[in-house]
Amino acid sequence: MDRRTVELRIAGQSYRVVSSVPAEELQRLAEAVEVKLAEISPRGKPPPQALLLAAMALAHELESERGRRESLERRTRDLMRRVLVRIDEALEPFEAVEAAPGES
Repeated sequence: MDRRTVELRIAGQSYRVVSSVPAEELQRLAEAVEVKLAEISPRGKPPPQALLLAAMALAHELESERGRRESLERRTRDLMRRVLVRIDEALEPFEAVEAAPGES
């Protein structure tokens, strides 16, 4: 993959990142960090630990969203299983008629 250096600005600080990810995506992610920083430290220049706090907050949000997604996937699989069981049960009488030998 093509790796290139991208310069990002977060909280007034420049960071050079070497990555194969498109620069636009990195900029979008840097903006998300900026937004989270503004939520944590809305006045003036954020303290040095604010970047860490923003990263922790974003990681927490990510974990929460993964948990919600996994729960939704489990519920969806359960619902699909129940629907398939009901379909199979509804089709059983038709299968019994087709399987009966010599009856027309």
